[in-house]
Amino acid sequence: MTTPPTSDASELRHQLVEQLQAAKHIRSAAVERAFRTVPRHTFAPESAVEAAYANDIVATRRRDDGTVTSSISAPWLQADMLEAARIQPGHRVLEIGSGGYNAALISELIGPAGHVTTLDIDPAVAERATCFLAEAGYDTVDVVTADAEHLPDEVVPAGGFDAIIVTVDTWDLPWIDALAEGGRLVAPLRLHGYHWAIGFTKEKEAMHSDEPLVVCGFVAMQGDGAWSPNRRTVPGTGVHLSWEDGTPLKVDQLALALTREPTVTRTDITVGGQEPFDLLTLYLAGALPGFCRLEADPDGAHQVLNPPPPHWPAAAIVRGASLARLAHERLDDGDDGKGRYEFVVHGYGDHGCLAAQEMAEHVEIWQRDHRGAHCPLITARPVSGRGTAGPDHEPHVFPKRHTRITVNWPIVPGGTARPTVIEEVPAEGMQLS
Repeated sequence: MTTPPTSDASELRHQLVEQLQAAKHIRSAAVERAFRTVPRHTFAPESAVEAAYANDIVATRRRDDGTVTSSISAPWLQADMLEAARIQPGHRVLEIGSGGYNAALISELIGPAGHVTTLDIDPAVAERATCFLAEAGYDTVDVVTADAEHLPDEVVPAGGFDAIIVTVDTWDLPWIDALAEGGRLVAPLRLHGYHWAIGFTKEKEAMHSDEPLVVCGFVAMQGDGAWSPNRRTVPGTGVHLSWEDGTPLKVDQLALALTREPTVTRTDITVGGQEPFDLLTLYLAGALPGFCRLEADPDGAHQVLNPPPPHWPAAAIVRGASLARLAHERLDDGDDGKGRYEFVVHGYGDHGCLAAQEMAEHVEIWQRDHRGAHCPLITARPVSGRGTAGPDHEPHVFPKRHTRITVNWPIVPGGTARPTVIEEVPAEGMQLS
């Protein structure tokens, strides 16, 4: 590909920075300077220069089936994560998931007294990063090929890293010991199907979040740290249930329930057509035993009307041979034309209405006590080596392989819950605009 004129690339780079500043993704002079300095197009030579400076990902490596295995993350997300990492001159920083561009940004932030290590499991990605970092003038960055689940001892500096930034979808956080006391770790942590970009500070062997959560998307972790969706298919229905953070339950007994029309439990709690409600899903995942995520084939032999989009599976709970799932009904077009929707819960099976009422009650608790909260607080603690078994379900605790993730929900009144009304009628179709 022809190398773009320097003036064209520089102009596009500055336009991108101004866009990120206007949207509050860039909030500090140091991050602004890094974005204005590093030539993003150098790390994406296969793409047009306009694509390299678009506020979107640049896929750099794919499997034969088209699945992206490496990419340059969207600039808005890179800026958010760099700001959350609070990197200072002289810091020692580890990046997990390489590509080169983000490591170059970090190099600008730490200056000549600091040190950057970028690590990737794929030798081809590491080789590419090494080449482009040298071409862009950042050959002091150490590029390491290794499985991040098992950091090589020689990579970790004495006292630990001042900051760790994870740029791949991770289900767990096995890097607490590699982080210095008071250090920052920013990672897209999977909690029940969503990636939450969370900034943590290490304090007394635990990590605590202190900033709003950001829903994001990254390529999947490879190697020993790869996550399993624990996906089960209800026979003959095209309905799939996943327990990423929890014990998978039997699903064969749900086949009959999904051939019948569901009941509807109304909540009188509404959401705008473009208003996010990701935190509600996280709240339900922690509050309800048997919580899972539901996907449905469009042509499946079931009565799950208007299946949820494949990338945004529905919240659901299993209760024996019955099932409940969160859905929506459109109420009106809304003042902004984007629509207004009511949360409703569909119940399937003989006791589906009871399961639906249980879920609806927790939607109302979220509405009453937590919807107005700025964000929940997340704590990650290492799993004890003593291995004492806890209860099957602890509210708002997500047990991982290396850590226990606890979600603490501040009580901030956000609205007034209304009595639940159970309608023994077929559910109508609904979807967000």
